[in-house]
Amino acid sequence: MARLVMRLFAGLPLCVLHAFGALLGWLMYLLSRTYRRQLRANLAQAGLSDAALRRAAIASAGKMIAELPAVWMRPREEVMRLVKSFDAQGLIAAARARGRRIVFLTPHQGCFEITAQAIAERVPITIMYRPPKLAFLGPLAAAGRAKRNVHLAAADLSGVREVLGALKRDETVGILPDQVPGAGEGEWAEFFGRPAYTMTLAMKLARRPDTEVLLVFGERLQRGEGYAVHVRQLPEALPGESDTRLLNRALEAQLRECPSQYMWGYNRYKRPRGAPPPPERTP
Repeated sequence: MARLVMRLFAGLPLCVLHAFGALLGWLMYLLSRTYRRQLRANLAQAGLSDAALRRAAIASAGKMIAELPAVWMRPREEVMRLVKSFDAQGLIAAARARGRRIVFLTPHQGCFEITAQAIAERVPITIMYRPPKLAFLGPLAAAGRAKRNVHLAAADLSGVREVLGALKRDETVGILPDQVPGAGEGEWAEFFGRPAYTMTLAMKLARRPDTEVLLVFGERLQRGEGYAVHVRQLPEALPGESDTRLLNRALEAQLRECPSQYMWGYNRYKRPRGAPPPPERTP
């Protein structure tokens, strides 16, 4: 039944899916006090108090869900027609010309599901993922993501081995860098001025020889016109800056480019079970 519903929605124009998604986003916001409080608190923490921006972020969260049938269920050729621009050609080509292996970091911003497919049209990619909390979506998500040139690796120790193997084969890797890791897999680093438990894996991969990190973001265009895939280089570290703080600073800069499309309702500041407490914040 779930697959049938997804296929029916996949046939709808993207503008219709996004219009439905905007309503869904507001429904989630109005029905969940916890989600509503978290979204507003995270926006405030980032210094984003504009009401119009908040409304856009609420709608964007629903669009992210509503567009999944189109991205997962349509043939790759149709999905790629939704990608109106891809500004990474030069960066990817230059990195590969230098013999560099590429790690793509894709935060929960815009349509992060489409970025791996866009990259896979150019080079093979292994992406780390966690199965959806709703079990019935697991097979649909796996089938929708694991298309031509895309390999899935579970977000666990076996998946790390698969990622390392992909890099040894000169393939690219994709990671969601703002996903809260499990205890022992991260460390506390400031994210918009507040300690957030931040994964260490992304920057450990970045520090490997002949490896380059690029940040990628699938911007959702207006009126369902499609997507623009943007790629940015990781900035240089500041004096005394930890790797996890460098990662979060790079994410902050990218999110500020298009803050309305970030998933602000995500509990980015939670403390995983078994993780040490966050450091005390100084006034």
